Amino acid sequence: MAYWLVKSEPATWSWQDHVKAGTTEWDGIRNYQASNNLKAMKKGDRALMYHSIQGKAVVGILEVVKTYYPDPSDKSERFGMVDFKALEPMKTPIELKQIKEDPRLEHLALIRQSRLSVMPIDAKAWRIICKAGGVKP
Repeated sequence: MAYWLVKSEPATWSWQDHVKAGTTEWDGIRNYQASNNLKAMKKGDRALMYHSIQGKAVVGILEVVKTYYPDPSDKSERFGMVDFKALEPMKTPIELKQIKEDPRLEHLALIRQSRLSVMPIDAKAWRIICKAGGVKP
């Protein structure tokens, strides 16, 4: 199993929206590196959902339930999407400030490539963030 972090602006698509939907597509990605990360996802992989812009915090855990397929909203036909199922919220949202202050997490793309919307997370960082959020890794 691989681990990921995906970002969404809560005013556009929030954790609560995803919980209400249950399982839904993660669409609208138009960056090649982020798209390649979506392509690398496998069914059963887990992702941290991160609220960007407002909140700036990891708020929940998602599971990949459908692998990469074409995004019908992309007129260029270059980009695709995956489907995620909402698994569980963080008991305590993990703010960006906390992540930046932890030297064990300084290597994360969330810090080094702050504009990237879909990124891999290594297993050690996954465990650290989940533990801090009060959920079982």
